[in-house]
Amino acid sequence: MSEKLPTTPFRQRISSTLAAARPARQHDGTRPTAVLPESRMLASQLREQLVGAWRLVSYEIRPRDGSAFTYPLGRDARGWILYTPDGYMSAQLMAAGRPPYADGDLQGGTADERAAAAGGYIAYSGPFQVADDGTLTHAMDVSLFPNWIGNVQQRAVRLDGDRLQLGTAAPIRIDGREVDAVLLWERASR
Repeated sequence: MSEKLPTTPFRQRISSTLAAARPARQHDGTRPTAVLPESRMLASQLREQLVGAWRLVSYEIRPRDGSAFTYPLGRDARGWILYTPDGYMSAQLMAAGRPPYADGDLQGGTADERAAAAGGYIAYSGPFQVADDGTLTHAMDVSLFPNWIGNVQQRAVRLDGDRLQLGTAAPIRIDGREVDAVLLWERASR
């Protein structure tokens, strides 16, 4: 399930990963910066700082063609991502206000209810790694979206205190367009 990742110097890898994941323009029309605190962070430090529970702040799709950002689970999406000290992770994201099944049966619901429930949810779990060059990967052991099972996906990382930004390391296709998925998380506290 693991794939061999290219070996490059840490700073070069972070820069190229982030360059691939950031949009051409931000909401205000300016270009985003790539100066990030983790560019000087060792892989072990990044891994240590990822460990814990993170609450979703936003999930945006940023089209590469410069068109408006979209929010596939709504602007009020909810979610968690967890990283454990022993190298596992789990991500759960959902649209707020998903309607319950009318029959209340965990295995029930109509075909339309089940489709709506799945359409408003993203979930996957498995091992994660931070390579020596700073590359963060999520290995998809289980996933609600069956096409991801067995995949290894790279993430662009921006870590600033209690804020974590994860993005696709390279563009993905959604609705026939090349886009970047960008998720902002905040460290959970009790």
